[in-house]
Amino acid sequence: MHSSAVFLIEFGAIILGLGLLGRMAGRLKFSPIPLYLLAGLAFGEGGLLPLGASEEFVAIGAEIGVILLLLMLGLEYTATDLVSNLKTQYPAGLVDGALNALPGAAMALLLGWGPVAAVVLAGVTWISSSGVIAKVLGDLGRLGNRETPVVLSILVLEDLAMAVYLPIVTALLAGAGLAAGSATLAIALGVAGLVLFVAVRYGRLISRFVSSDDPEKLLLVVLGLTLLVAGLAQQLQVSAAVGAFLVGIALSGEVAEGAHNLLSPLRDLFAAVFFVFFGLHTDPASIPPVLLPALALAVVTAGTKIATGYWAARRNGVSAKGAWRTGGTLVARGEFSIVIAGLAVSAGIEPSLGPLATAYVLILVVVGPLTARYTEPVATWVTARRGRPGAGPDAGRGPAQERLPLAEPVRHES
Repeated sequence: MHSSAVFLIEFGAIILGLGLLGRMAGRLKFSPIPLYLLAGLAFGEGGLLPLGASEEFVAIGAEIGVILLLLMLGLEYTATDLVSNLKTQYPAGLVDGALNALPGAAMALLLGWGPVAAVVLAGVTWISSSGVIAKVLGDLGRLGNRETPVVLSILVLEDLAMAVYLPIVTALLAGAGLAAGSATLAIALGVAGLVLFVAVRYGRLISRFVSSDDPEKLLLVVLGLTLLVAGLAQQLQVSAAVGAFLVGIALSGEVAEGAHNLLSPLRDLFAAVFFVFFGLHTDPASIPPVLLPALALAVVTAGTKIATGYWAARRNGVSAKGAWRTGGTLVARGEFSIVIAGLAVSAGIEPSLGPLATAYVLILVVVGPLTARYTEPVATWVTARRGRPGAGPDAGRGPAQERLPLAEPVRHES
């Protein structure tokens, strides 16, 4: 009974604190994500007042938070949209991988950590945080912007690339032979391809199966289906986030709209728990020794992400202002980077890799919402100072003019 009371007190205090921090951020017109992370640091390992009784529940809530964030992203697009974007955006995915994985690999080799650690750190610096970016896009009201399909396409390409990358890293860390590693990779690719095929081919049937006039039944079926698919995907070495995203794109029309409205409050709750959990499991004392290399890596890869997003958006005819917003939005790293680093730490290949990755992600997960908000106005100011006001031919176009033209811009029947 006592432990139950302590759990309720701790978890209630967490939710209340998050609500107050969110209200403060709203008044300042600022993303609450950095405040959630700092709260996690304050009450996590080595913090001011470590939590105990509610830690396991918070961990589960954090996993659900990431799944819901990716589900809600998927609900913004149909399967046809996804396939079309992937066909047109794969060059951006290649550029993204080259510009952002190489700095991590180079840093590991410079520190003398060896080739396996180089492959791991390359993944840490490569993959943007879908969870953080999904939250930022919603907070800044950019889901309908013209550049948002480019952002989502790059995120999807990265998430799908993880279906290939994670089995390879797992095999390398375990010292598995070629046959075992190839079998793991084949399973991962097969599952991801199967789920995508079902979403594209049978999305309309899935929507009919899920559809219900009763909000309670619709909520239960969509949430249950999402968690089931995410769990099965993770069990088969495919990212749970990829599974949740594909469930989202498989739903269309009124079902998608209804699910979006019902799940939005749950997403906001569990997404906040995810960011707190990230901070809870970071010991502030482990950060200072690796702060300088982590900071250098963060500066370099923030620049390469901005360059990636700008190039990809301009390639798709997005205005210069929208292109700068694309680059700034992609800067944040988060859940995948921590997962990758955790695999390496568990395998014991390099003691300093975990703290460096944690410091690196903490820097960029705090800086990411700031770059998403301020990269475009800063770039506009710089170009104006150079005598070219407005950053290009679309100088006079304001944010409202850079939205997609339809009232419901990104959702339609497949």
